[in-house]
Amino acid sequence: MSDCTVRHAVLFPDLCHKAVVAAFDQPHASSDGGALLLRAADRRLGLIAALTARLSDPRMPSKVTHAIGDVLAQRVFAIACGHPDGNDADRLAHDPMHKLLLDRDPIDGRRLASQPTISRFEQAATPRTLYGLGEALADTVIRRHQHAQRTARLITIDVDVTADPTHGAQQLTFFNGFYDTWCYLPLVATLTFDQDSRQYLVAAILRPGNVPATTGVQGLLRRLIPKLWRAFPRARIRVRLDGGFAAPAIFDELDAAGVEYVVAMAKNPVLEAAAEPHVIPLRAEVAATRATATSYHDTHYQAGTWTRPRRVVMKAEVVWHHGREVRDNPRFVITNLRQTPEWVYAHVYCARGDSENRLKELHHALAFGRTSCTRFWANQLRVLLSAAAYVLLQELQRRADRTALAGAQVPRLRQALLTIGVHVVRSVRRIVLHFPRSHPEAEIWMHLARDLAAVRI
Repeated sequence: MSDCTVRHAVLFPDLCHKAVVAAFDQPHASSDGGALLLRAADRRLGLIAALTARLSDPRMPSKVTHAIGDVLAQRVFAIACGHPDGNDADRLAHDPMHKLLLDRDPIDGRRLASQPTISRFEQAATPRTLYGLGEALADTVIRRHQHAQRTARLITIDVDVTADPTHGAQQLTFFNGFYDTWCYLPLVATLTFDQDSRQYLVAAILRPGNVPATTGVQGLLRRLIPKLWRAFPRARIRVRLDGGFAAPAIFDELDAAGVEYVVAMAKNPVLEAAAEPHVIPLRAEVAATRATATSYHDTHYQAGTWTRPRRVVMKAEVVWHHGREVRDNPRFVITNLRQTPEWVYAHVYCARGDSENRLKELHHALAFGRTSCTRFWANQLRVLLSAAAYVLLQELQRRADRTALAGAQVPRLRQALLTIGVHVVRSVRRIVLHFPRSHPEAEIWMHLARDLAAVRI
């Protein structure tokens, strides 16, 4: 047994009926064997190629070992597999599957880019490059759904703010009183097609921690809405926003764009007075039934800074909980929809609640908040890399909808389809991946592989 093997081996003398030796000594093996699906998904989407086309490489060609497109692809695939830290690059430098994802020989191919190379790549990001990457991401997502959702008649844009706490000396990180922490405030946009329950990420923009919620929203909508109308000329476009976006400039922008909108509005004395006649009978109902009571109504309202009155849908509600005081809970949304108040609030506005799950996936599974670079623009690049990894994983999620993994979120999908032990064998004519015969999701993995153009043999 070699010294290297000894240093990576342990003995359990009495754990089982025989002594057990565990050693990290298997060459040409990887724990990310299923990640080949990511490359197959990217081939369908063309995402990595689209992003690479927006990059410029200022390095001297004679000094380049790793093409800039390879460095970008390495980062996106690593994040998708659950290796978001730049330091992971050194640990995965000789991993045969991660080499294969870059179309390198998994056995004798060049090692992958190191952590310093990754760091220089991120630190070189410029605003113009980042704008182009954001455009490429949005164009790729829209083009993908233009083919998959050709008959779409309604496209819903959800825009959300999420807090990204910071713990260092990053540029433009500020204390935010609402979130009670130093942070960035990324802006995330998703698309929903017709009655599809899934929201597809289309844009992710990093913002300083002290900006108003509306900052960047008008520019995002001005870029996104024309793209959608060019791709889906017969579709209606609807925008859903929470209360932080209820500003005169946003409403004027939505009216000028000619889209449908449903925007939450924070309560104020005028709106509460309008809801009061509808809340009074609910209080009596709750006192009699000892259960929460709700009703829906509408009116028109014009704030002092608005150019005209707009329709307000009201949810009048009195909440009852055992052991607590009864409380009024009126809610308001501003809309140009003409349907009944209950339909607008309960079936249109409340459906945006699932966007919280997308934000949780981004933060917890895609390292969306790993914005620890000193430079703001480097952190914006990291946000876009996480977004690109999520787009690839959403492609796998969509294709898994007719399997037992339907509705699976990223951690479950990664565990079932990507994090699979594999032994890589290379012959003269082909590369063979040997997976465990006992893998519980083998049939689903094969189903997705065939769906992504693999051929049964």
